[in-house]
Amino acid sequence: MCRHCLGQILGSDHNLLVAEICTRLKKIVSFEKGNSRWDLEKFYTQQQRVQHTLEEKLGAIGCDSGNVDVQWNNINECVLDNLSDLVGKFEKCARKPWVTQDMISKMDESRKWKNVNTEESRKNYRRLRNELKGDTDNSKKEYLQNIPNKSMEFQRTGRYELMYMKTKDLGWKETQRVPTYWHRRPPWE
Repeated sequence: MCRHCLGQILGSDHNLLVAEICTRLKKIVSFEKGNSRWDLEKFYTQQQRVQHTLEEKLGAIGCDSGNVDVQWNNINECVLDNLSDLVGKFEKCARKPWVTQDMISKMDESRKWKNVNTEESRKNYRRLRNELKGDTDNSKKEYLQNIPNKSMEFQRTGRYELMYMKTKDLGWKETQRVPTYWHRRPPWE
């Protein structure tokens, strides 16, 4: 809402302008490089082996020193070394794991033809775009059919942690975004 005020306040012939402004703060999400996680799927498959080696190593340490901090550091080192040797860290997977290297090369080639304004380049771009769309749709469909099978297999064997991890990969709990048209007028007015 914008309006002007009549009258001379400053001894000028200009009209003063009064406006109401609605602002909205934007949340900036920063991705932190935190500690990488242990590979729980590998841990659960080798649980007996990890437990056996931990018992052996912790039994070998002993409690000779009377200092609690030294004992804790020894135990902590033993557990971390054992987990890093047998289990390892969780490797970050691709955001879209169904995308193959062949698809990426087709994307690069279609980008080359996109901005060239000839009839042949348009035909090549359309051909590559159609091939790429078919390939991605088929591979995504196949990938999404395999994930529920794996999670059902984990459920049958009683590994509920791994089942929840696989269903989380589907992205069912993605956050809802605020509509972009709110900058014009808030919905509560």
